[in-house]
Amino acid sequence: MNYRRLGRTGLKVSEVCLGTMTFGAAGWGNNEAESDAIFNFALDAGINFYDVANSYAEGESETILGRIMKGKRDKLIIATKVFNPMGTDINDSGTSRVHIMRSVEDSLRRLQIDHIDLYLIHHVDRETPTEERLRALDDLAHQGKVRYIGCSNEYAWRLCDALWISEVKNLARYEALQPQYNLLTRDIEEEILPVCRDKGVGVYVWGPLASGYLTGKYKVGEPPPEDSRFARRAESSMDRYLDPRIQKILEAVQDVAQELGKSMAQVALRWILEQEGITSVIVGSTKVEQLRDNVRCSGWSLPADALERLNEASAPPVRYPDSMELNIHERRANAVDMPTLEV
Repeated sequence: MNYRRLGRTGLKVSEVCLGTMTFGAAGWGNNEAESDAIFNFALDAGINFYDVANSYAEGESETILGRIMKGKRDKLIIATKVFNPMGTDINDSGTSRVHIMRSVEDSLRRLQIDHIDLYLIHHVDRETPTEERLRALDDLAHQGKVRYIGCSNEYAWRLCDALWISEVKNLARYEALQPQYNLLTRDIEEEILPVCRDKGVGVYVWGPLASGYLTGKYKVGEPPPEDSRFARRAESSMDRYLDPRIQKILEAVQDVAQELGKSMAQVALRWILEQEGITSVIVGSTKVEQLRDNVRCSGWSLPADALERLNEASAPPVRYPDSMELNIHERRANAVDMPTLEV
């Protein structure tokens, strides 16, 4: 397992982060014994980075993680999140100071730890002022209850605003962002990823395998495997993955995987790790066998030609203002000799 710095911080985390949303998720996730097996395999594989949220399985994911990591806490980097409703009270959701302060205590209790290594805002809160949530998070950092703070599913302009407020108000700043990113969904490349690279914000991504679609398990015209995620959902949930562009991407991933002797999942995960500014990929597994395959994305590199083919096959449409400005930038950047007037 290889390790990378989380953004500008000195914290080093594994290239693969274990997502624990399946821990305790009734009906589709893992019971405690299964979760324990997955956790211990991850630990043996060198994974030191574990992601959870207070709302996963209504708190049961944190509770199970807390029990199975006993005696191993010092080796681990634990990230959890706050936002979603955790009760019926009007203030039991969002990122108000009240909810943040209550939620961190609840997460610490469920996880059975005295501090959280990375505490993230789970979703965009359009009602709470940014400074209010940052001051609450800053207080938690000064109290020693959290080490670093971050956010998830955030807009680029809002991230910039938060970083600016932290700088001018001398508050703890977001050191990590957790966005969705994969070969089928490259939206963050427009603005979010460039901001993170420029500001030194670490990026560890969720959904790197597009709900398993990039593993090749789902076939056009065939029903999904009985034990798969899509088998438990409405048929329409697969529709967005069946258009010609996505089939082209899947074919490219499959071709590269066959050439390199890798699985499609390993190629898809490795492609993300090859992108500048990416720290880690979150993989959530319901079986040890899935995790065993996924962790093999670490420790090697895609050949340049394979990387180029994947980039081309998955290239998203160019949108304004890039549709206008990129050509202008290229002309200016490639200009070597400018004509001069004789005098």
